[in-house]
Amino acid sequence: MNNELYADGIGEITVTGTIVRIDLMSLSATERDDSNNPRPVFRQRIIMPVDAFANAVDLMQKALGGLVEAGAVRRIGDITQLPAGDAVPQPPLSANASPNFN
Repeated sequence: MNNELYADGIGEITVTGTIVRIDLMSLSATERDDSNNPRPVFRQRIIMPVDAFANAVDLMQKALGGLVEAGAVRRIGDITQLPAGDAVPQPPLSANASPNFN
């Protein structure tokens, strides 16, 4: 199977009983908000049982831990807990930056 789907992030997660629905969104190439930023639009939905969702979250937390350990990403809490003189400069966000990774 060679089908792939790109998503800029998760728009919404809904839990109904034992079913979890995860709405994937991406930034529109044509629609803009009032600030002229690309508008997030729904792309596809993942539907899974709650136990599969819990396993997926555990797997994603492990993957995130590896990314943090490798220095590829920083947790927001780690940045805000730095002493005042050790503030880490943040690069400016581009107009195409995802709001999910602020």
